[in-house]
Amino acid sequence: MKFVIQRDDLVQSVQDVMKAVTSRTTIPILTGIKIIATEDGVTLTGSDSDISIESFIPAEEDGSEIVEIQETGGIVLQAKFFSEIVKKLPKDTVEIEVLNHFQTVIRSGKAEFNLNGLDPEEYPHLPQIEEGNGIKVSTDLLKTMIRQTVFAVSTSETRPILTGVNCQIENGELSCIATDSHRLAMRKAPIETNHDASYNIVIPGKSLNELNKILDDTDEPVEIVITENQVLFKAKHLLFFSRLLEGNYPDTSRLIPSDTKTELTLTTKEFLQAIDRASLLAREGRNNVVKLSTLDAGMIEISSNTPEIGKVIEQVQSQSVEGEELKISFSAKYMMDALKAIEGTEIYVNFTGAMRPFVLKPLHDDSILQLILPVRTY
Repeated sequence: MKFVIQRDDLVQSVQDVMKAVTSRTTIPILTGIKIIATEDGVTLTGSDSDISIESFIPAEEDGSEIVEIQETGGIVLQAKFFSEIVKKLPKDTVEIEVLNHFQTVIRSGKAEFNLNGLDPEEYPHLPQIEEGNGIKVSTDLLKTMIRQTVFAVSTSETRPILTGVNCQIENGELSCIATDSHRLAMRKAPIETNHDASYNIVIPGKSLNELNKILDDTDEPVEIVITENQVLFKAKHLLFFSRLLEGNYPDTSRLIPSDTKTELTLTTKEFLQAIDRASLLAREGRNNVVKLSTLDAGMIEISSNTPEIGKVIEQVQSQSVEGEELKISFSAKYMMDALKAIEGTEIYVNFTGAMRPFVLKPLHDDSILQLILPVRTY
C-alpha cells in the first residue's frame, strides 16, 4: 500500500475514528486504526466492539485531489502513536507506505517515521447492515434531540437498560426518552420515512454522546438504519455503528401526570439563574437541594439552607401562578439540566403536589418535556 494524502483531511478522519478506539479492550488489535486504500480513496476504521466508526477520504472532491493512491492495500497501526504522529507532521502532505512484514513508513517533509503495523485481515469486520429501510433526519435536529435527552440517562449499571436513550419510531414521528428514575427527558419530532415501519430501540448514552461530537452542524440529512442489535448512522463520508442495549425499556408514559394542581409560567433564563445562585450554597452538601414556594401576587421564592454554611433566599416574579399554594424541594442540578435542555424564552411548570413528579415544557410547544421527581425534606 502506498499513497500521498493531504494532512488536514487525514487528521480530521483520524480524530473522528479515534472516538471509538479505547485502550481498555480485550481484543488487542482494536487498539489500532485500520487503514484501507482503494482506487476511490482511503477508509479509516476505529472500534471498541460497542461503537465502530468508519471515515472515508475520497481520492478527489469538488475537483481537487485529496489522496493520490499509488498502490492499494491495507494496514492496522497503533492508534495512540499514529494519531499523535499525524498531528505533528511538518508539511501539508503525508506519504504512507507499507513495506514487508507490515512495516509502515510515514513521511512528511524531512520527517520519517517507521511504525510496526498489524495484518488488516485480522481486524474484526464491521457488521453488515442492509440498506434501504433507513429513516432520514437532518443532522441539526438529530444533534438537538440527543442533547435534549442524553443527559438524563442513568450512570449506574444496576439497571443497564436505563443507561441508554429509548428511541421510538411510529407514524412518521421519532421520539427519544431518557430517564435515570429520578428525572426524565423526552423529545419528539416528525421525520421522513419511506415505509410504515415502527421501531423501539435503546441506544447507549455513551454512543450518542460520541456521535454528537462527530457530526458536523449542518442541515444535511443523516440516514439511520436499524437492525436487531445494531444501529447505523450514515452521514457524508462517515459511518457510525453502535450496538443496541438488550431488554425492555420501562413504559414511561404512565409517569407523566395528566392532572395539575399548581401551574407556573416563568422566564427560563431568570429562573435558571436564580436556581444557579440558590445552588451555590447547596453544592457543598451531597444533597444540592433547592426549595421553591409560591407567594402572593405571582411571586415565587427560591431558597436553600445548608446549616453548616448558610442560607440563600431569592424572590422571582413569575408571569402567572395558578392553582394551590405549593412548597416543593428538588435537586438544583436536575432542574438546571432540564432548563438548559429546553429551548424557549418562557417555560411552563406543572405541579401535582409536593411529593409528585412535576413537568417542565416550553410555552406553546409540546415536542419537548422534562420531568423531575421532588426530594423529600423533613
